[in-house]
Amino acid sequence: MYILPRICNASFRLCNRERWRKVIRSLEQRHPGLAAYIVDERGALRKHVNIFVNDELVTDRQGLSDIVGQKTRVFIFQALSGR
Repeated sequence: MYILPRICNASFRLCNRERWRKVIRSLEQRHPGLAAYIVDERGALRKHVNIFVNDELVTDRQGLSDIVGQKTRVFIFQALSGR
């Protein structure tokens, strides 16, 4: 699993299939403050953040209950907008 390699070199492997909320907690433990960029104070995915799992957009933005497997490729993007 590869997450945000350009920002924090957060490449790691999961032991089991995990839900997104647990993966984000693990990232926060390794990189304090990172979760605040990904989720809001309620634990929901921030409005301008998108997570792709094997080229598919995460569907549960509120509860982050989507499953992430051991051989899953993950990309977290902050959406860009403006003129």
